[in-house]
Amino acid sequence: MPHHLAKANSQPRWLFPFVVSFVALLCVLPLARLVAAGISTLFSGRALDLLEEPAVWSAAVNTLTTSFFGMVAAVAIGGLFALALTLADVRGKWLLSFLFMLPTMIPPQVQALAWVGMSGPSSPLLKALGIAPPMGSPQPLYSVAGIALLYGVQHAPLVYLALRAGLLALPRDGIEAAKLAGASPWRVLKDIILPLSLPGIIAGAAIAFVSGVGNFGIPAILGLPAQIYTLPTLIYSRLASFGGNTFGDIAVLSAMIGLMAVAGLQIQERALRGRDYRVIGLSGASATFRLGRWRAPLEAFLWLLLFIMLIAPFFALVSASLVPAYGVVLSLKTASLSAYEEILFRQTVTRTAFANSLFLAGTTAFGLLVIGVLAGYTLTRGTSRWTGLLSAMIEIPYALPGIVISVAFVLVFAAPLPVLGVTIYGTIWIILAAYFASFLAVGLKPVVSALRQLDPALEEAARLSGASFYRRLFDIIVPLIAPAAGVSVILVFLISCNELTVSALLWSAGTQTLGVAIYNLDDSGSYDLASALSVLVVLMVVVLMLLLELMAARLPKGVVPWRN
Repeated sequence: MPHHLAKANSQPRWLFPFVVSFVALLCVLPLARLVAAGISTLFSGRALDLLEEPAVWSAAVNTLTTSFFGMVAAVAIGGLFALALTLADVRGKWLLSFLFMLPTMIPPQVQALAWVGMSGPSSPLLKALGIAPPMGSPQPLYSVAGIALLYGVQHAPLVYLALRAGLLALPRDGIEAAKLAGASPWRVLKDIILPLSLPGIIAGAAIAFVSGVGNFGIPAILGLPAQIYTLPTLIYSRLASFGGNTFGDIAVLSAMIGLMAVAGLQIQERALRGRDYRVIGLSGASATFRLGRWRAPLEAFLWLLLFIMLIAPFFALVSASLVPAYGVVLSLKTASLSAYEEILFRQTVTRTAFANSLFLAGTTAFGLLVIGVLAGYTLTRGTSRWTGLLSAMIEIPYALPGIVISVAFVLVFAAPLPVLGVTIYGTIWIILAAYFASFLAVGLKPVVSALRQLDPALEEAARLSGASFYRRLFDIIVPLIAPAAGVSVILVFLISCNELTVSALLWSAGTQTLGVAIYNLDDSGSYDLASALSVLVVLMVVVLMLLLELMAARLPKGVVPWRN
């Protein structure tokens, strides 16, 4: 074979080392530095002193309590929607699924603000309707139960996605056989569907628990006013009151969060160990129950839940943004757009936050698109035995709570960079680096799904014709995976533009993001401005989700989460 053809038959030598170096620098090194800081604190004896503090154990108990009961609520809500929208002949499935996915796409601090505006004696919406509790009544959401409830609402769509995947794989011939044998729908559900769906239920529960452990936005909005700390908010408060042992302390606290997350995943593993859930036969949506006279009541109940979870809180957020101060009754006389004028045209901080978030989200989305295509090609076409480990290293930062990632980046980049002698701590670049590490797995998933669906024969024919790697990449691979690449850009942009947990510990003056700006406005008492900014964020989320929907017909299955 001619030399130039032999050269074309191989991937460029730089590709695998480049991807490995990128993952090692941004995914492995910060976590390794965090582990080293925790071990150092442990051997110095400071860890024992920290673990003797009542505040630490109180925060740990609050973290476990809110995460557990939030998981229970998420499984109940997400399980109901998964069963109803996957197996029942409910009308309007697409709209119900689309709206049900919104809570997990909306930033948690926005969700918390909306619910605060929907409850309590000062709610502008409740006052306008004349059903507000008497003045002086406590805000019920400023409690452990309130935090757990919103965890359930925020994470229910995650349970829905995990359970729906299993329901779509159910053996429809077995279900139809049970129906023909005279089994009632309840018997089929109890004896066939739920046992076979147990892996999806357990996986969804584990995801909901781990997400609750690392959630910062909800306990920050609901817990801090009532002096209720979870481990993420305790880390935030310790970093705000910087001291000599701060880095060591937050490393230990981050390790506690990581251990809780790992413990939740291990419980999931043990619950499924030793059981066989393989099914034989055709699967799919044909295993649908006709509800008859129960269909209308179920549809009404689903819409009622959506109204409570999403629609009413959003109206409360809009109401709070239209009044001059929190607690003022909304009416034609008091309604005003001054809050929107303030955040869009007068407030320098909010304009800076918009610019920072758009820059970070856009750079992260398109930067990870390039990295994702190269990494995805390496993972799907590479022959190295280390590709499995590389894939795991990419997944770990996304699986860990965002607060842990931000602490790891603080530890790595607080000192000046070697050789260069400059530091990126306190600049927007450290947030960008943390976003790259945190969201690489999100941007990679659609690209890998598309690459795996490509017939390798197309590229093989080009290689045999002498096409170089770059020619194959730009003329064959990129055009064919373009729809999935577009989804990758939108998903990463959507998540990073609304992010708070990672940037909460990394921002400084001039580098505020939208998530940080919303939290700071609420913390300073400007609830109307925080609500107005939150309304704009929600509208942006809806627009981006509709863009995904318009692209859905050209995408691999499973990329758009609310589509069956």
